[in-house]
Amino acid sequence: MTFQFLTKSSQEMKVNPAMTISRRMFGFFLGGLAAVGSLAAALPAVAAEDLSKVVLRVGDQTGATKAKFEAAGLLADIPYQIEWSVYPAAVNLHEALKADAIDIGQAADSPTVSAIAGGSKIKVVANYSNGGLGSSLIIPAGSPIKTIEDLKGKTISPTTRGSVAHYLVLGVLKKAGLSQDDVKLAFLNPSDASAAFQAGSIDAWGTWGIYKARSIGALKATVLIDGPGINTGNFVLSATDNALADTGKVAAIADFSDRVERAFDWSKKNKDAYLDFYAAFTKQDKATVEGLYPDEAAYVRLPTDDAFAASLQKVFDTWKEAGVLSGDLKLADYVYRGLPTN
Repeated sequence: MTFQFLTKSSQEMKVNPAMTISRRMFGFFLGGLAAVGSLAAALPAVAAEDLSKVVLRVGDQTGATKAKFEAAGLLADIPYQIEWSVYPAAVNLHEALKADAIDIGQAADSPTVSAIAGGSKIKVVANYSNGGLGSSLIIPAGSPIKTIEDLKGKTISPTTRGSVAHYLVLGVLKKAGLSQDDVKLAFLNPSDASAAFQAGSIDAWGTWGIYKARSIGALKATVLIDGPGINTGNFVLSATDNALADTGKVAAIADFSDRVERAFDWSKKNKDAYLDFYAAFTKQDKATVEGLYPDEAAYVRLPTDDAFAASLQKVFDTWKEAGVLSGDLKLADYVYRGLPTN
């Protein structure tokens, strides 16, 4: 039942705090504090001068969240301090959460469930979904592989064990009527998987985001199959139990989760600006990243309700069936329902 994580790679940066509280955060203070005590007890903790002393330690995969916040103008009025730590993949981010090196971080639901099963003391506080878009199984230019059935006997990298791409690969094999024994799975960190893909050492690569963009742009890779129908597309924000026990940090997390939602809204309403940002961030041409735009534009925030808890449970059951995880786990116990949604 233990889930092994790779060594993290991090870089810390700080954002200067502003001394204002958003209307949404104020509404949260007045209407959503059942999880942290009564309104009378909470008011002193949410004063602007107190919130300015709160330091929220945020884990950020590839630095994409901070970069998008900056492009969308969402870093200017933050009423608390942020310490950013950058990680190359979800497995590294979740290792940091488990070690209590960060307070919050975002990753797909599949590695998050893996981390919880591995003993990480976290809870999912917010969920954003695009219906399974974003993660893909890609093949090199000129590959003889034309269908998922052609994967038999091939070497596939699902990137890291327990990742969203690993979940996708398992689903693809099942859809093709293949088992894990019919292929060779090569678990690699994103950088090593990218090098192996470029060198032709692997026949297919389960990947996502910036890695997918760069492979399509620079290497002319093609997508064999996407995630819809296999992956949920849930991109969840998790917080440590220690952070959720701190009233000030709960308030900051509520505001941060709102900014994530606003960043997705910005992407939808400002396509050209988003494409300019993401082309620069991934170092690819605008035409390449435009093909990935639907993955971003499809994101919506969904409630952390019973249906969401059931979807997490299904992810765990899938991991267990595949032999990736073992034991029993009630995922509803790891869903925090105290943050508001629009």
